[in-house]
Amino acid sequence: MKKLFAATHAAPFVVLTATLAITLTGCAGPGASQGAGTAPVSSAESGAPSGTAAPNPGDAANAERRARVRLELAALYFSRGQSTTALDELKLALAAKPDLPEAHSLRGLVYASLGQPAVAEEAFKRALELNPRDGDTMHNFGWFLCQQRRYDEAEATFQRASALPGYGEVQRTLLARGVCQARAGRWAEAERTLSRSYELDPANPVTAYNLADVLLRRGELERARFYVRRINQVPEQVTAQSLWLAARIERRLGHLEGVQDFGRQLRERFPQSPETLQFERGRFDD
Repeated sequence: MKKLFAATHAAPFVVLTATLAITLTGCAGPGASQGAGTAPVSSAESGAPSGTAAPNPGDAANAERRARVRLELAALYFSRGQSTTALDELKLALAAKPDLPEAHSLRGLVYASLGQPAVAEEAFKRALELNPRDGDTMHNFGWFLCQQRRYDEAEATFQRASALPGYGEVQRTLLARGVCQARAGRWAEAERTLSRSYELDPANPVTAYNLADVLLRRGELERARFYVRRINQVPEQVTAQSLWLAARIERRLGHLEGVQDFGRQLRERFPQSPETLQFERGRFDD
């Protein structure tokens, strides 16, 4: 996967992974909410000729089950990077149930990953037509708009998602929104947004990383050091990116011993990483 956030020197790609994982889980669940246009209609409402048998509710239920099985398979294939196969499964899902909003939402993600933004945008918009209150789709559409550098539209979309009553992933959307603001060079806004996300989810190392990076750029070095230290104190959370960020902060603080310590850890733990190469070349300000 491509890195999300070029403006922050190789921000962890797990931001995108987390974004997708929640969406895929939501669309695969058998109890996922249905959007507008999915309620059954009577034969009179649908304009069927009088005397025509009403649709069998069992047939509709079977069609939805088939569609959701295909949707789960599509999500699985997409998570494995098999986008073409995912699209094949989505076609079958939509053939069984054309008004399944989660299928259109996932279709948007797949086409966005394939570099086909026009088709992706159409799919996201169709998903939101079918379910205007789907926070997951709104979140991913906002990130899609950010990737297209349509920052004002992305900001508005993230705000709408966060304002949805009952939306349970506000901290995740604040994270994506803050990353997008930083990508746009809106550093003060990014700091506020990421700080709020951190307050809601202080255990998330991705939020801590991006907040530390923004604080470094704003010259808030001790605060940046605090947040990146929270990551590096947990062995399972340490990455080449977090060590490299810590080294850059120590260098700005003038702590040369700390710089060398983090450089040593980079060489020992991630010898082939781009961050280690940057350290060896002394490219702290690239």
